[in-house]
Amino acid sequence: MSRTPNTLTRYIFLGMAVGLLVGWLWPEFALSLKPFSTVFIRLIKSLIAPLIFSTLVVGIAGHGNLRQVGRMGLKALVYFEILTTLALIVGLVAVNTVKPGVGVTLHAAEGASEIIAHRQTFSDVVTHIVPQSIVQAAAEGEVLQIVVFALLFSLGLAAIPEQKRLVVLNLFDAVAETMFKVAGIVMLYAPVGVGAAIAVTVGSRGMSVLINLGMLIVTLYGALLVFAVAVLVPVALITGVPLKRFIAAVREPALIAFSTTSSEAALPKAFEGLEKMGVPRRIVAFVLPTGYSFNLDGSTLYLSLTSVFVAQAAGIDMPLPTQILMMVTLMLTSKGVAGVPRGALIILAGALSSFGLPLEGVAVILGVDSILDMGRTTINVIGNCLATVVVARWEGEFPAATTVTAPP
Repeated sequence: MSRTPNTLTRYIFLGMAVGLLVGWLWPEFALSLKPFSTVFIRLIKSLIAPLIFSTLVVGIAGHGNLRQVGRMGLKALVYFEILTTLALIVGLVAVNTVKPGVGVTLHAAEGASEIIAHRQTFSDVVTHIVPQSIVQAAAEGEVLQIVVFALLFSLGLAAIPEQKRLVVLNLFDAVAETMFKVAGIVMLYAPVGVGAAIAVTVGSRGMSVLINLGMLIVTLYGALLVFAVAVLVPVALITGVPLKRFIAAVREPALIAFSTTSSEAALPKAFEGLEKMGVPRRIVAFVLPTGYSFNLDGSTLYLSLTSVFVAQAAGIDMPLPTQILMMVTLMLTSKGVAGVPRGALIILAGALSSFGLPLEGVAVILGVDSILDMGRTTINVIGNCLATVVVARWEGEFPAATTVTAPP
């Protein structure tokens, strides 16, 4: 029953191609396929909480070196902030160069008012990090809250006598191994799930959206490509990450992220790919899920680009100092993007309101957001996978393609 990674990749590509064709030629039928996509995403998300919690507990409490965990966390956070800042800059340069908002008419759209009503403040983002119930966090797929509770649990577990600690560690080690096996079974359904997701996206939006806001779509995807080539690739080369092995490891998670517009759906496969690549499990378990809240390169680039896009569409001249101030605001508030549905649009609505820009811009972007989401989610996943390998290199626990010097 098992399939090699290359075979699974081919089937996923085939599923995407069939889904695109079905959505284009038979849009009404394509919409009826949504349950097949939803089932796949729900299956994947059901694995996330036990997978992250068990691997993180075994990695921290079993390793015993809490100082190394703190050092690794600090390095990861510094890396996250640098990369997301570069993403904001790339988005800002792209939108000011291409000016995709010029000539676009702002109008209302269904669903926009609900998004605008749920704007989050920075204090909301901070309090959202801490779970009030681990059961609720697991049920709602709050990755960062699961990480925070797992860290606290691991600290407590490390403090109890070894005889009792080993019993718990063996249990969670067995849970982690089991969840990886379950993930392998679920991935057999991936070609059907991603094909249905593509069909629903194309069938619901139609090809006409590519024309109406085509310049916005082209600008975002172009900026994402520039970020990948001009930032991610040099980072990989400088830190000694073997590109061929890395591409092989992230290929399938990236395809899943692109087709389902869900970073969480790609998490188990990304976890597996990085571990097979040689990254220690305890580093993957800590850095990868943490990056899902602090290292959303694609989403932060999207936010910088779309915020200025709205100003252009409204005919508002926004000077560069104001744009930079808005970028600083987005840099802080974007840390909560992963915590809520349509999080990027909610953060965008908050930024527009703070700087006196028309909230109708959210309605315009909402029409093509599913297409934009495919690109930004893919870069989110690739960026987090690269961050995990880089931190492992800095910790001296991953063989490099070249010799580099770790940061202090």
